[in-house]
Order: sequence, then C-alpha cells, then structure tokens
Amino acid sequence: MPGPVSGPISDSVSEQAGIARDYHRRTSHRLEAYARGPEALDWSGQPDPFRHFDGAPQIKLPLIGAAVPQAGFADLFSPGTVEPRALNLKNIAALLELALGISAWKSYMGDRWALRCNPSSGNLHPTEGYVVCAAIPGVSDGVYHYRPDEHLLEQRAATGLASEHPRLIVGLSSILWREGWKYGERAFRYCQLDIGHAVGAFSYAAAALGWRIRMLDHHGGADIAALLGLGDAASFTGAEPEVAELLFEVSADADARDIPTEWFAKTIAGKWTGKANRLDPEPYGDWPVLAEIAAATARCVSIPPTPPGSPQASDCFAQVSIPAGNIPAASLIRQRRSAQHFDPRPLLPLQAFMRLLDAVLPRPGTPPWPLNMDPARTHLVLFVNRVEGLRQGLYALPRSAAGRNLMQQEMRPTFAWQKEESAPQELPLYMLVHADCRNAARTLSCHQAIAGDASFAVAMLGEFDATIDGDVSNYRRLFVEAGLIGQSLYLEAENAGFRGTGIGCYFDPAVHDTLGIDGTALQSMYHFTVGMPLVDERIQTLPAYAHLKDRNL
Repeated sequence: MPGPVSGPISDSVSEQAGIARDYHRRTSHRLEAYARGPEALDWSGQPDPFRHFDGAPQIKLPLIGAAVPQAGFADLFSPGTVEPRALNLKNIAALLELALGISAWKSYMGDRWALRCNPSSGNLHPTEGYVVCAAIPGVSDGVYHYRPDEHLLEQRAATGLASEHPRLIVGLSSILWREGWKYGERAFRYCQLDIGHAVGAFSYAAAALGWRIRMLDHHGGADIAALLGLGDAASFTGAEPEVAELLFEVSADADARDIPTEWFAKTIAGKWTGKANRLDPEPYGDWPVLAEIAAATARCVSIPPTPPGSPQASDCFAQVSIPAGNIPAASLIRQRRSAQHFDPRPLLPLQAFMRLLDAVLPRPGTPPWPLNMDPARTHLVLFVNRVEGLRQGLYALPRSAAGRNLMQQEMRPTFAWQKEESAPQELPLYMLVHADCRNAARTLSCHQAIAGDASFAVAMLGEFDATIDGDVSNYRRLFVEAGLIGQSLYLEAENAGFRGTGIGCYFDPAVHDTLGIDGTALQSMYHFTVGMPLVDERIQTLPAYAHLKDRNL
C-alpha cells in the first residue's frame, strides 16, 4: 500500500527548487512503502497507446521495407563514414520509423501489443512526436504530428515558414496520464526518462542517415507549445492534454541556427486542424501533483541560445573503442527489446563491458549525444555481477572530473577508488569495493530478480542540488540525460549479443544509504541492467507493419 504523502506542492516562483525537491522526495520508493500510486489496475482499461487527430489531413509515409539504410552500427561512431542523405519526405519517413515507429507486434493468449523503436516505462509510451517542416521537398511547410500505428503524418497546421534551406525541427511532448494511469505520482519521472530515450532514438536514427541533432532547448515551454499547437484548446477538447518538452533540429550540417521568431508568430496565428482522441474514457484515480510538477519545471521564458563554439563546462572523452562487428544500424535499432528475465549463468565478455561503458561517456555529436549536449551531470555506479575477468563488486564511472570529485566527496569514505587496471587508461572506471552485490542490486531495485541476475546493474547518480538550484527546469534534464545513457546501453548491449532493460522502480533512500550519500547533492535518477535474456517462446512476434506492405520503398 502507498505510504503517507506530504502536503501539496507550493506554486511560489521563489520556491521552485523546493518544488522539485519536494516532488522528488515524496515520489521516492522506500523499503517500508512505495510512492503513492493506484491500488489496482484494470488492464482491459489501459489508455489508448496511440494519439491521433481526427479530421487532420494525412500524409501516408513510405516504409523502409527491404530498403534498409545500410550504414553499419559501428559506422555511426566514425565521423564522415555515413554519407548524408537528402532532407526529403522519403528520408524523413525513414527517420521517424527508426526513431518512434513500431518495431514489432507481440501476441499471447489473445492479447496483442506493439513494441516500438523508442523504449518506454511499462510500454505505455507517453511521448508524442511532431515535426516542423520548412522548404523540404515532398512536404508542404507546416507542423505535423507523427502517428506510429499507421506510419503517417497528420497535418496540424499548414503555415508558410520562410527558409532558404530545408529545415526539419522535431518537437516532443508528454501525455502524463499515460504513465499516471499505472504509476501514479512517480509518473512524471518516467515521462522524462522516456523523453531522454526518444531523443537518443532520434540521434541513432539520424546518424544512420548521415545526420546529427542539435538541441533547441533554450526555448520556453509556452513557445514550444505554441509552435506545436499544444495550447490550442479546441484541438484538445475532452482529450488528455500534452505537456511541451523540447525541440531539436535534425540536419546534415553542423551550423547552429535558431528557429526564426516569425515561425512562432505564424503558428500562433495559424489555423489548427484535427481533434485529439481521448485515450482513457473512464480514468481511475487523479494525480494533480503531476500537472503541478510539470508546470513548476517548465522553462518559463525563452533565453538566448548558447553561441556556437562556447566552451563546455564538462569533459569530452577521447573515443577508445567502436562497436564490434558492423551489423546494419537500422536492423539493430529494430531488434532492440527490453529484457524481462536474465539467465544468471553467462559471463559478459570484458571487451564488450568496456565498450558499453565507453559508449556512455560524453562526446558531442556522437550518438546518442547531440552536437550541443549539456555538460555531463549524471554518473554511474555499477553493481558488477558476472563480467569475464573482472571481480564482482561495486564500481564507479564518473562522466567528468568534477563528477568524480563530487562522488568521492559525497559517497562512503571507505570506498577504495582504485583505478581498474583492466580498463583502458582513458576510461574512468574505479573499483570501490570487492563484494558479491547480487542481493543488494536485487533488493535496491524493488526486489526485482533481473537486477541480481544481470551481468551488471547500474545506478545513475545525478548532480541534483547544483543542477536544479541553477534552474529548476533542469530537473527534467537530469532525467533526459539518464534516458540518453539508457538508450546507449540498450543498443550497445544488443550489439554485444546481450540485452538491457531500464528499471524505474528502486528504493531511492536505500540506494543512497548503501552508497553512503547523506543529503541531496547526488540523487539516484534511473537504474539499468544488462544481461543474457531468457526469451519466453510462448509469446508470438508479428511484423510491425504487415497491413502497410504496399508502402514499402
């Protein structure tokens, strides 16, 4: 049963950082009580996983089919290897299919559900994708919603957007109720993690087409909502609202350009088409704290973008490895799954383990990282259970020098902090303590066997106080960064012949106690595991778009 809950979150602007702290504290799972959520679930009443806008003009998109982009997964990490494709409707269709599209259908005892290229907590998919197109061959200027179940674009606004060059802006939003239906008050955390996974999914998909992504996250929430039509009341009458999250540009060049101011004016004055479908006609429960924390952590106003070439306040690590083999990136993206159970016997090869860790280090422009990525604020603690040639124990992977200093300052003083000799010199992997951590990993992850049976489990620690004290909207960005790390682990594990799964359920205070963390300078934001999957052969796998075969390229 849920434990006691604190009083309502304050809406005072002067206490915004306190709002995030209060929400984070009250939604922490504890050994003695879980965060407040629904007492029961009726799976037959699960919210519709697909949003659509009835009455909006549609553009049916071609499917990749047999014309899979041939860029190898290893090629994505070698600049200049993948020749950029033209920015046109056909290639935008491939981008959307590989980033947000359906990868397969699963069927078991009469139930049928979709898997997507972008993972989601509980497979609930609160993330919605939009594209803003200007001067792109094959598609009229305007704002479009991507509908993954039918692989099509719904035109929300036909607006002339002046541009000398083709431009593609991607916008992401969250439908909080999709997660709130199952997870209650903790759902906002999961929505933000899903945004991080989606950004990562776009980064890998773009790289497979020779493109990169650049964040446009200096724009305020109201401006993002205006550009995407999320604030048009008539479009959402009777339907669950969407929360504006972020914008980024997909492009083959590295030039930094902002969204012209007149684009916002034109979309505000434009006519929006289509009416959003209601996802849950009979909602059970009410979690007002979700809307409150969303409002409190939205960037209030747009700020000037960071000038190109500005120094980053974070380390950028030299790449020490590339993925083994060179499986087509598109194939790897579409075969990614979240493991449900692990075989507790196989050992993860040491070289594969080191590659997994190398891939999560910050390298702007190398997927999943945007060209203008934020400074690294999230660092890893690893529960190593079964890695070939590596002793069991607790290890640390700080993703910046400042992060290492903070971890050493805030974590248990008896930790050894011994540089791991088997790791490449450039890889900042430190042994903290040698011990069998399987029971600890399992217990801390809400008693889930998958954490103890994994080759290794991860707790991602965010620089909490310093991040949200600077700007409370950065509370969202801590989760987004963690989701990006998780997306890297997903694909790298798949490439190594293993499998990953994100874990959003863990006992926050117990994790901190185990690591000796007293205070909120560091907070656990996300857990993840990698291991050898045990696949349930009773579940049937069906093609993603069998009903749309006539659209194959």
